[in-house]
Amino acid sequence: MAVPVVDPSLNSLTDADPAEAESTRRPRRRPARADLLALGAYVLLGIFVCLNYWGDINGRVSSHLPTDHSWFEWLFAHGAYSVRHLENPLFTARQNAPDGVNMIANTSLLGVTLPLAPLTMLLGPQVMYALYLGGALAATAGTGYWMLSRHLVRSRAAAFVGGAFLGFAPGIIHHANGQPNFVSNFLLPLIVVRVLRLGEPGRWRRNGLVLGALVTYQIFINEEMLLLTALACLVIVLAYAVQRPAATRAAAGTFLAGLGVAGGLALALAAYPIWFQFNGPQSYRGLQGGVFHNWGEDLVAFVTFARDTWAGDPAVEKTIGLTEQNTWFGWPLVLLSVVALVLLVRRSLPARIAAVLIVVFTVASIGPRVRFNGVETGVLGPWSYVSDDLPLVEMMMPTRLTLVVGAAVGVLLALAWDAAHRQGRPVVDQPRVPAQRTGDAAPAVADEPAATDDPAPVAARRRWLRPVGYAAVALAVLPLFPRPLPAQQIDPPPHFITAGGWRPYVPAGRTLVPVPIPSNVHGLPTLRWSALTGQEFPIPGGYFIGPNEVGEGVFGAPNRPTSTLIYSTMDKDAVPALTDENRRQAVEDLRFWRASVVVLGAHPDEAVLRELVTGLIGPPQRVDDVWVWDVRALVG
Repeated sequence: MAVPVVDPSLNSLTDADPAEAESTRRPRRRPARADLLALGAYVLLGIFVCLNYWGDINGRVSSHLPTDHSWFEWLFAHGAYSVRHLENPLFTARQNAPDGVNMIANTSLLGVTLPLAPLTMLLGPQVMYALYLGGALAATAGTGYWMLSRHLVRSRAAAFVGGAFLGFAPGIIHHANGQPNFVSNFLLPLIVVRVLRLGEPGRWRRNGLVLGALVTYQIFINEEMLLLTALACLVIVLAYAVQRPAATRAAAGTFLAGLGVAGGLALALAAYPIWFQFNGPQSYRGLQGGVFHNWGEDLVAFVTFARDTWAGDPAVEKTIGLTEQNTWFGWPLVLLSVVALVLLVRRSLPARIAAVLIVVFTVASIGPRVRFNGVETGVLGPWSYVSDDLPLVEMMMPTRLTLVVGAAVGVLLALAWDAAHRQGRPVVDQPRVPAQRTGDAAPAVADEPAATDDPAPVAARRRWLRPVGYAAVALAVLPLFPRPLPAQQIDPPPHFITAGGWRPYVPAGRTLVPVPIPSNVHGLPTLRWSALTGQEFPIPGGYFIGPNEVGEGVFGAPNRPTSTLIYSTMDKDAVPALTDENRRQAVEDLRFWRASVVVLGAHPDEAVLRELVTGLIGPPQRVDDVWVWDVRALVG
């Protein structure tokens, strides 16, 4: 019979016999064939998810979040520009000229765009976007597989299923529509493992240093996911401490020492970027009106199939509403999760901790008011008691807390498959395969089997449970198999832009003003002009978060009179009656933007936009395939 022991490789997260715990400390470094097959399958799935982009890599963007897609292409170009020109990557003046953008205060993905800068210079930002998106999905699944196979489950198939869900869950695929920062979770399983190993006797310095380095790197990928992971680790440690008080007291000193080393290293490495984020130019404090706090999770969403899965239907969004589909698991997976928890929580410590995570983060994700099937009820949710001004939390969307629920469900799937895998086998005195013969360490067993005089007949009677368990997991997850991400066609930049025809018009220190001026609502094509030309010319406006007049974060640059006039003309598809004041403001705005040329390319509203700009600053010239207003003489 297995007895609880302190397994230093997991900080006592599992219950295993001493011989097996010892085997986990002698892993082989060479991956097994099953590991390579799993990674290969994840890579193929990542390619499949991005398939629609590869049909026309230069002319397709996400049809769900096209502006986000273009923003991240721009970020890859920013990383390449910063490396090529040896500029501070924490700030840029290539967008929102002349004020610039605080990049570390935005989702800038610097931990990815900077090391990949040489490839971006070679292949272009649009190619790098599609390559990285599929690679990040596969890498997240891969590190999830590693964590599960090395530390929680015996079956490689169980680890494969769990890893696939961690990398390609419905909520992750939803964010893959233009938000690769939320699929770049490949460091998070490693961070969780390192947190759980902080109590390992005699290795607190090494474990702390490794954790501190991982945390620092994650800061430059996605701070929000790092915060969610930290909250999840806090709940895990507390849940473990309640259930294993003796082991917790024994490891507390070592754990806290390692945590101190990790925190000290992360603070030392990231102190300046974090200071720059909150105190550097174009920094801000919170978002205007706390707009994110109302994004709570709809209770019906949990049993709904996500849009981008094989069982999903885009029409369902009309009922629940267009929200982030972080928990759209579908009713089969919800049912399986409940059954698995009922069967496993008594015997499995990891299952009990997963249950705590699911309950805590589900409740926390509800938001300020409970929503049911698209209707906001009068029942208060937990976020109604949370201040909009609370540091760090002020920027969070409640619905994104359910990304932790998705991760816990992925672990639960692996535990359920592993439990089915062990059915039909004697639970006592079963032969153990040495780690050296399997190609890796045998993970510690998470179950606590009941004692029996003769386990063999019991195992024989339970043999039928194995195919039933496999089938139940398969039927729950197969409807969630992802579809290729939907993509839409977008016009390429004008030849005038890509061939460098703009260069004689834009001397150093001046800007090119594209029409329409890029914003979070308008100007998607013109934002790509900057991205696909390597940001060689600065532009006003853009797609980012910056401060308003009182220092609160707002989306995009504060509108000036001329940009407001351009956007209203596009919305109404009609040119308003122009006044001398409109013309005076246009010249003043051009001076503020340090403009040297205004450029209008092919656009659905090209006719009215050309009439508008002509009415403001005079007739244009036709140069190559664009309309050009040389304003250097006008603005001085």
